[in-house]
Amino acid sequence: MSKPLSTPLKGVLPIAPTPFQENGDLDLDGMRRVIDCMIDQGVDGICILANYSEQFVLSDAERDTLLRLSTEHVAGRVPVIATISHFSTRIAAERAKRAAEAGAVMVMMMPPYHGTGLRADEQGMLEHFSAVADAGRLSIMVQDAPLSGVTLSVPFLARLAREVPLVRYFKIEVPGTAAKLRALLAAAGDMIDGPFDGEEGITLMADLDAGASGTMTSAMYSDLVKPIVEAHAAGRRQEAAALYGRLLPLINFENRQCGLRGTKTVLKEGGVIKSDAVRHPQLPLPLTTKAELMELVREANPLALRWGK
Repeated sequence: MSKPLSTPLKGVLPIAPTPFQENGDLDLDGMRRVIDCMIDQGVDGICILANYSEQFVLSDAERDTLLRLSTEHVAGRVPVIATISHFSTRIAAERAKRAAEAGAVMVMMMPPYHGTGLRADEQGMLEHFSAVADAGRLSIMVQDAPLSGVTLSVPFLARLAREVPLVRYFKIEVPGTAAKLRALLAAAGDMIDGPFDGEEGITLMADLDAGASGTMTSAMYSDLVKPIVEAHAAGRRQEAAALYGRLLPLINFENRQCGLRGTKTVLKEGGVIKSDAVRHPQLPLPLTTKAELMELVREANPLALRWGK
């Protein structure tokens, strides 16, 4: 059973992809190799079962399998964050409890939503997060992303941090992330252990300048993102900006052209996983897009491209 974090998490906490076999079954050995590759990248933690992990195509039984496998295989080498988002407060709370029992150190969750029209009001959201905190007794990261269609105002997020003490982390990945991070830290900075950004780090420099203590990218180039975050944290902003500028074309291409399929393409090319399959109704990357991605990846030369060779 995990306990709330005593030392704040910061740095690079990438999202682990979920590998599938060509027939769509889980590739459990591939999942172990993904975890090992990410740890070799020098990550500061691993997030599983997130949107970039294709959580929306996993059954409950598959989620439990991946949760157990991931925490057992990580074996304490880095912290594990489990995503538990669900519209049902009861189900989200049960997921939080299972994550704690498996050894995760934090849960990440979006506000409750279903489609574009079914959402909770602020009181409902507050009670939702509070119930999850009571069930899991783990630090909670709130994921503020356009996918939910829910507007999380800075005053509400600050209230959430005040009234639910385990809500100490915020992943902000909305238009204007830097401005929102600044406003949130001004409103509730003493109650926030981890202001993070996402969206593959496409606005990373602006977000670090705004006070982000880390980022949640994909697993494609974590080893190349970490020096950026470390240089910025050490006050070497020009060095961080130069490193970021060299990596930005790849970040941009992944974010705008590939989505979650890009990481699988690179991991397959690098011998980490055997297949870059995604589950229907998602479709594979077009061959032209793959070729353009690999041109950028070979120039950047991340560990993922070499790890399994």
